[in-house]
Amino acid sequence: MSALGRINFTNQFLIAMPGVADDSFAGSVVYLCEHTERGALGLVINKPIDITVSNLFERVDMTLDRPDLADTPVYYGGPVQTERGFVLHDRQADDHAPYTSSLSVPGGLAMTTSRDVLEALSGGEGPKRVLITLGYAGWGAGQLEDEMARNGWLNVDADPAVIFDTPVEQRYHRALALLGVDPAMLSQDAGHA
Repeated sequence: MSALGRINFTNQFLIAMPGVADDSFAGSVVYLCEHTERGALGLVINKPIDITVSNLFERVDMTLDRPDLADTPVYYGGPVQTERGFVLHDRQADDHAPYTSSLSVPGGLAMTTSRDVLEALSGGEGPKRVLITLGYAGWGAGQLEDEMARNGWLNVDADPAVIFDTPVEQRYHRALALLGVDPAMLSQDAGHA
């Protein structure tokens, strides 16, 4: 196994390099929820779609008793299972997710796919900070490592403030700023000495 194969990108942002051929990922920032030898799973955090959280709740026949979330957009999380919802949120203080199907990201947030998190939000409860996506980004074994080796992505430790406190149109630039990179300095071409 190569040295790159042992790197774990969990709880990091993947920042698409200019020139990414796949329109699904052009200009995107992905929060990586899981990265193992079997592959990787992440959620795009900067591509809102034309559905608000209150619209989504109407579609699943639920009311939303969280005025702070009503007009928040739902996001395109990636090209896999776009009919399925994913809720990225703060972990509970005791590090125990009270939801049926949650992935606790080591050192980071939690991602829940079960309806019970929506039920909690519906009742005015649930996690304080959430980002809801339809779909996710997935990579098979070795695929992400290969894309990284071909300079398809930059990576940096994730900062929840970029996800929850930064206006969507600034998230790409703020993620790059975590690396000290000016977007104007990025080239579409990989450089090899």
